[in-house]
Amino acid sequence: MRQPVVSSVLFLFAAVAAAVPLRAQSDEDVHEVIKKFEEGDPGMQAWFREAYGYAVFPSVGKGALGIGGARGKGLVYEQGNLVGKSTLTAVTIGFQLGGQAFSEVIFFKDKTAFDDFTRGNFEFSGQVSAVALTAGASADLAYNGGVAVVTATKGGLMYEASVGGQKFSYEKIEN
Repeated sequence: MRQPVVSSVLFLFAAVAAAVPLRAQSDEDVHEVIKKFEEGDPGMQAWFREAYGYAVFPSVGKGALGIGGARGKGLVYEQGNLVGKSTLTAVTIGFQLGGQAFSEVIFFKDKTAFDDFTRGNFEFSGQVSAVALTAGASADLAYNGGVAVVTATKGGLMYEASVGGQKFSYEKIEN
């Protein structure tokens, strides 16, 4: 019984991952996402301007059937300058079904929060929640432990009542 569920989850995740290539993201991809976030809510401009740093994941693929997973690659900026690459990996469990692609931006309030992320193997547990990008989302966005998260759905359909977290790796880009 367990094998068909695992196979189904892997199939769903593979289907989403195929639709959202996990290629290395470019600075151009990131600037396109930032532009979409700012157009979706002009108040996001202040978040990008005032945050000490941010990580942008242009395409994250997510799939689930009871057990779910997500993965995406992004770039990390410190005071507006590209400094690194990151990979987002998530595992969830609960009532969930479907596949989805989304963009995610993580804002770091200060150097301490940024340094926590860039040490590598950074994790969000269940208490960190993301705000969905809508007009006025920036007004609802708040730092929790020096970190704020905004997501924007790109496509797909996901029914979800799950528990899980996101884990991030970090690799510094040498100039």
